[in-house]
Amino acid sequence: MEGQKLLTVKDLKTYFYTSGGVSKAVDGVSFEVEKGELCVIVGPSGAGKTTLLNILGGMDTRTSGKVFLDGAEVSAFHKRQLTTYRRQDVGFVFQFYNLVQNLTALENVELASQICRDPLDPSQVLADVGLAARAKNFPAQLSGGEQQRVAIARALVNNPSMIIADEPTGNLDPARSYEIMLLLEEINNLGTTVLVVTHERELVERFTKRVIAIDDGKVISDGMDGYYHYEEQ
Repeated sequence: MEGQKLLTVKDLKTYFYTSGGVSKAVDGVSFEVEKGELCVIVGPSGAGKTTLLNILGGMDTRTSGKVFLDGAEVSAFHKRQLTTYRRQDVGFVFQFYNLVQNLTALENVELASQICRDPLDPSQVLADVGLAARAKNFPAQLSGGEQQRVAIARALVNNPSMIIADEPTGNLDPARSYEIMLLLEEINNLGTTVLVVTHERELVERFTKRVIAIDDGKVISDGMDGYYHYEEQ
């Protein structure tokens, strides 16, 4: 039985026009993601992965094409609707954590909970990512892996339909990278849809999930075997 679709991307294009010509950051991308799926997006630098995620997360606009989340046409939202969408429907995890440095781990999560409709309990979410004992610590007192766990808790506290993680292990050593991917997998196993962009081939191949490969703004492969289907140049 086919699963229920959460995300639908139809012929998505984002072009940038400069004096040197047209840059096709995203060039006709189409795919669907089911509710409860973990999907990894891979590709070389400059392939269009981050631009794609920013559009899906409501932070960038597209040139043409459509994006639907749970039946709503996100690509047609106006500015205020996009703000609500970012606060309530998606949780974004960044490579560089983007924590507020003068707030504790718990306060960073509480801050995110104050701007959404139906937040989870910040203390419980922080405990769920393994940081109950570090709740009162400031970001500078946390390791890189711990800071990324706070960032994941912050993304989870708004009880989103989908977590979008852009290179969440990019600043971490291999052991911490594996721990963060395990955490994202655990979150997915509890029912949250997760999209992850990563350059780390070994990580992708250790987690047998769906892999979408992008190059030159296009989808070049889409497989369920947890494997890269392109070779970096």
